[in-house]
Amino acid sequence: MSAPRLLLRRPCILDSFVTCSRHRVARPRPKCQYEQTLRSQARSFSSSPAASSGHSKWSSIKHDKGKKDAATSKARAIMVKDISNAVKLAGADPNMNPRLALAISNAKKSAVPKASIEAAIARGQGLSATGAALESVVLEAILPPAIATVIECQTDNKLRLLADLRLLIKDAGGSVSPIGYMFEKKGRIILRKKEGMGAEEVLEAALEEGALDVVEDDEGRVVLYTEPAQTKTTAETLAKTLDMEIEESEIIWDPNEETKVPLDGNESAKQLNGFLDELQEIGGIQSVYTNWARGSIDEDLWAELRSKVAA
Repeated sequence: MSAPRLLLRRPCILDSFVTCSRHRVARPRPKCQYEQTLRSQARSFSSSPAASSGHSKWSSIKHDKGKKDAATSKARAIMVKDISNAVKLAGADPNMNPRLALAISNAKKSAVPKASIEAAIARGQGLSATGAALESVVLEAILPPAIATVIECQTDNKLRLLADLRLLIKDAGGSVSPIGYMFEKKGRIILRKKEGMGAEEVLEAALEEGALDVVEDDEGRVVLYTEPAQTKTTAETLAKTLDMEIEESEIIWDPNEETKVPLDGNESAKQLNGFLDELQEIGGIQSVYTNWARGSIDEDLWAELRSKVAA
């Protein structure tokens, strides 16, 4: 009798079914442990693309744009102030006030909005953009780190302005406080640069007209200090006597030397810088005076801070 033969059967798709007497029910084929491990690893693997350097490039572009926008905003603010000063000195008619005509022309070339130019002209006359009389407001405060600050404003809504200022000062860690005794009010006259006319050439005539001091600023302009009540008269007389144009004529808060506070940390200086930026967003701010001194902060940061205050 011959030995039985082994029959090798090929796998059939029906092997994955359980057969009953009347129906065939699908039953998943069991997975081996190795296959389950591979599938688990595949699910946990992240296919997200790696972060590109474009993010840092965009941050750099955004930072540069922010600096450029800030510089543009600052330049326009100076032009608007020039318009108001020109109106205060010689009236609101550009045809009779060459300085005002020039200030308006410069503002238009720099794309200063028409509404801002008109508001500046009105402000120079003590009026709001709608023609309402403006009220002068002065607020004194202490800001970290112990910086005495005087904020001068003009507004047609005093209560709202004071509420906005107090909230901003509080958010900056400061407080409203009477610190006026740390400053001395003086008249300040700035003469436009003229060839061969420096502080020495102006000194004698200025003293004769009652000037308290004569200096040159960082831009080479002659700056005179007077008693507050004599500011306008002295400015007009010297302009005729010296044949020089008045660039600014105003009463300022000059900090006393013994009360000045040095800025010895860049971080606190940056916080002050941020406060000043937010302050300028409140309508009606005219001038800001502080009793800070440079201390050990970076030169660029110090220059930026100084550009945002009147003294």
